[in-house]
Amino acid sequence: MNFESFRAEWEAWRAGWEQWLTRPHGWLSAVALNWLDETPRRYPGIPGRWWQKGTELLVDPACGRMTFDGVDFTSTRVLNLADGPDDQRVTAGELEIGITYSGGYHLITYDPNAPARQNFAGVAVFDPDPAFVITGHFQAEPRELSLGTVGSRDQAYESPGTVRFEYGGAPYDLRVTMSNGRQVAVFADATSGARTYPAGRALDIPAAAADGRVTLDFNRAVNLPCAFGDFFPTCPTPPAGNRYPFAIEAGEQSPV
Repeated sequence: MNFESFRAEWEAWRAGWEQWLTRPHGWLSAVALNWLDETPRRYPGIPGRWWQKGTELLVDPACGRMTFDGVDFTSTRVLNLADGPDDQRVTAGELEIGITYSGGYHLITYDPNAPARQNFAGVAVFDPDPAFVITGHFQAEPRELSLGTVGSRDQAYESPGTVRFEYGGAPYDLRVTMSNGRQVAVFADATSGARTYPAGRALDIPAAAADGRVTLDFNRAVNLPCAFGDFFPTCPTPPAGNRYPFAIEAGEQSPV
């Protein structure tokens, strides 16, 4: 592929990514974070009353109407989402409330009228560089991996394995984790904390070919949701092996 085609393909991907990023109830629309306890109460920025009992979450719309999984409810509903995917949503009018269990329940309120979304002017990126499209080899090493988070709570992830690749003549490993059915790697490099978000960035990892080969396109590295606000306490931090001494000047830079 010549450079013009490479750049055009990357620009099309960037346009699609920014469209996803600015969706009405996406990361940029987060306006409130609340941790639940066992006392029914109202929380700032969120309608109704919420509480937890063990691994159960209880929500009372409090004279309003809410929707979960396509079903409306107007009285107290019990949800057991501890073993489900992160960020399951309850709808209340224009708002969506994302529910995640991490040793306890926390709620993130999403408002399409959030200033961060309304005033979004894009994310700075490095110019696309074919030198950061690297062929690696996937090594299946399935295990559970405990990662730190920006909220200081460890989080368990399933890891299918690592990708072995070379850069500057030296070998490196990239540990892959599963996130809502997708293969993702969280990494940090010499740009982290300078030109890119201090906690690291994320890269989607495609399925390996039959011979184990996999393409790592660091031009498609993106910010974690916590780069856009303090509402995402379970953002993972990179495992030790995913911290690189060289600068990956590709992909997204820190949000302005």
